[in-house]
Amino acid sequence: MLHDRLLVREIPEKGERRSTAGLVIPETVKMATRLVWGEVCGAGTGARHVKTGDRVLFDPQDQSEVELQAERYLVLRERDVHAVANEHPERGTGLYL
Repeated sequence: MLHDRLLVREIPEKGERRSTAGLVIPETVKMATRLVWGEVCGAGTGARHVKTGDRVLFDPQDQSEVELQAERYLVLRERDVHAVANEHPERGTGLYL
């Protein structure tokens, strides 16, 4: 990857969701645009805050698709990432912006 580009594999979301009240929301219900999680498979030399192996939160509409070895990946700019998950938080929520 070049510059600040990231190669991301989208983490599939479960089919059904539950609301806070316990109601089941089926997969077919279209909700407002939601941010999705993905795993960074490659990062360009200009990426400063994201590295390969990080879980990132991004808007699925800010993407370019590419297929490599029969697998679908997304190409994003680092600035399009909203959050990075930290697996071993020393303090806080485990997410940083």
